[in-house]
Amino acid sequence: MSATETSLIPPEDAVPPVRHPDAPAPGELLGAHYAQCFGCGAEQPHGLHLTARAGEGVSVTAEFTVRPEHQGAPGLAHGGLLAAALDETLGSLNWLMHTISVTGRLETDYVRPVPVGAVLHLTARADARHGRKIYCTATGRIGGPDGPVAVRAAALFVEVKVEHFVDNGRREEIEAAMADPDTVRRARAFEVNP
Repeated sequence: MSATETSLIPPEDAVPPVRHPDAPAPGELLGAHYAQCFGCGAEQPHGLHLTARAGEGVSVTAEFTVRPEHQGAPGLAHGGLLAAALDETLGSLNWLMHTISVTGRLETDYVRPVPVGAVLHLTARADARHGRKIYCTATGRIGGPDGPVAVRAAALFVEVKVEHFVDNGRREEIEAAMADPDTVRRARAFEVNP
């Protein structure tokens, strides 16, 4: 891919993202998309256990508490873990657009350290769409939703079909996920995106 293809700046003919008519209402808790997901899965013992809620327009809010197993430097969150939290929050935008997409590019800025025990308050919004590309941004704050910015990101997500995961994932996990009728129902509903 060339630098132009992976730019985080939407092209001039990009369009505003559209909230799907069946998207969760603002304030509604968004469920985990997969129980074993490192970002949002309840069955992932060392995961983020990030919880996200639908926001206004095509935006979400989320929170996660930095635990001792998330540290890099003594007493501080690992930078890669903070990038994962931003990525997970950005991925939650799929719920609002009823789109299945994957991260194509994620650029993260680290503004201040995030200590173990801190709650990271995240917001994300979809800014533009161009074909299968979704341009979005996220911010993570400590000390409350209006606290100082600790991390921020700009991202490019690329819309895919559910077969992307079926064709590339490990067979055991794919079979377990596809055995869950709610997972299959959500995935197929998102593919019928008007």
